[in-house]
Amino acid sequence: MAGIARFPAWGFPAAVLVIFASIYFLPSPIDPEPFIFEKPPPALVGSLQVNKKLQSGRRIFTGQLKGPESFTVDDEGNIYTGTVDGKLWMISGGQLHFITQMGQDMPECGTPDYEPICGRPHGVRMDRDGNVIVVDSYLGLYKVNPRTGEKTLLLSSEKGVDGLPFKFLNGLEISKKNLIYFTDSSSKWERRHHKYEVIETNHLGRLLAYDPVTRTARTVLSGLYMANGIALSPYEDYILIAETSICRIIRYWVSGANAGKREVFVDNLPGYPDNIRLSYTGLYRVGISTTRFPSFFSPFLDALGPYPFLKRFIAKVTPLSFYSIFLHKHGLFLEINDKGDIVASFHDPDGSVTWAVSDVFEHDGKLYLGLE
Repeated sequence: MAGIARFPAWGFPAAVLVIFASIYFLPSPIDPEPFIFEKPPPALVGSLQVNKKLQSGRRIFTGQLKGPESFTVDDEGNIYTGTVDGKLWMISGGQLHFITQMGQDMPECGTPDYEPICGRPHGVRMDRDGNVIVVDSYLGLYKVNPRTGEKTLLLSSEKGVDGLPFKFLNGLEISKKNLIYFTDSSSKWERRHHKYEVIETNHLGRLLAYDPVTRTARTVLSGLYMANGIALSPYEDYILIAETSICRIIRYWVSGANAGKREVFVDNLPGYPDNIRLSYTGLYRVGISTTRFPSFFSPFLDALGPYPFLKRFIAKVTPLSFYSIFLHKHGLFLEINDKGDIVASFHDPDGSVTWAVSDVFEHDGKLYLGLE
């Protein structure tokens, strides 16, 4: 007989309470610290006025280059980049050439779970001997012969530096003296878990240096918030470091009267900075991986900053693969002068060409954008 089911009035609230209590006592994958953004995201006026400049670009090697992160070029004009499937490539004469696989070459390469096995080349630069220097996020610091693909491991992630293994190698720069600077974004989270690194807002990143002559490495600076892209000044008296999780860039003086001094270069960026490149005009180009424009996820993270317990709760109930759904699809890179002023911005407001810019590399009158 058909009828109407009746439940006690307290049934639904009690069930909800039980669910929330169960979630509350679940362990959280993150252990966040409170962080307060002192200002709201900057207004999109003046040099940040929204435009469509990036929509004049076009994608190349679609379906072949999967997430090119960073670029470098040799004396012959050949461009090199690494992709999310662990492969290192050369672009020459408009053609794509495979150089080497940083880790194991498997059908599953390109998926997050297999990144530690396949490798993930992040920063790439040419040294003065014509080798491609690569920081692989999982495997370590390498020297690669671009003609043969032969790899030489300079520093393993397992060994690390100063007794601390590498977890998430990221940015790379080489000085005129052939000193290799690089960053380890976190001593806790791997690249495939970088969203946890951003949400947790810890300061476990480092700037490191490797001397290829003595084959020794040292920690230059520690306590950084997700240390990411780096760039030396024209005179190499300071180095800029992107602290991605708190949307700022700091300046660390490596020589001169200010040697050893750390200071904020530019704060309250309109998004999360990735790589930094010095242009031919003396401006620094900064790729923005995700903007802080209004969306569910960001600047939602700004508001969550002071409340670690809310971050823990969200990390418990939201799978990592879901976070990208909430991100605002707006492509952006910035040009910043040597005083830390944003002087120009380049937008793709609907993300039709790109919405996650990792690197802005200038070569032969063209800009190549990395797509994280």
